[in-house]
Amino acid sequence: MARVKFRKIKSEIRVVGVDDGPFTPHSNEEVLLVGTIFRGGKWLDGVLSTHVQVDGTDATRKIVDMINGSRHKDQLRVIMTSGITFAGFNVADIREIFEETGLPVISISRRLPDLASVERALRNLPDWSERWDKFKSAGKIYEVRARRGAVYMQIAGIERADAEEIVRSTTVRGLIPEPLRVAHLIATGVVSGESTGRA
Repeated sequence: MARVKFRKIKSEIRVVGVDDGPFTPHSNEEVLLVGTIFRGGKWLDGVLSTHVQVDGTDATRKIVDMINGSRHKDQLRVIMTSGITFAGFNVADIREIFEETGLPVISISRRLPDLASVERALRNLPDWSERWDKFKSAGKIYEVRARRGAVYMQIAGIERADAEEIVRSTTVRGLIPEPLRVAHLIATGVVSGESTGRA
């Protein structure tokens, strides 16, 4: 599938940000995954949720189904994810998510991923090579300078310049874009009884 072309990125572009809740590592838990639907970085329009398995292999399918099944789907223009791993090492394939939803994906990390350490950790899991292939297929890591410092992104189905503009325009309070910041607050608040991190 070709990349999505944006003639102009509107200030109220509909973005869904996806993050997971807290969990017990190496357990058999199902972990809450929250999607927050924002107009730009200012208005929360909706909340989606699903569950993924700790260290499982279902993150890609669960994200695709959550978004494709949403009544907001027709208004959405971009998916943002908090990294490409959820619930431990349940690795999401951002290229497959793009192909299955038709929406470009921007994966955001606060820190530059240490891929050598990730590969070593993955080797302890079943199907580790398939998980590692998803990491590699996520492509080049780009630094993006926003309001309060740098974040790092990987992209699928979108030009780098467009992705950078969307990241900057949706980052209004902290270091990360508002759809991801709020998804984190909701996911941790629901699971733990109180949100953690910067409000």
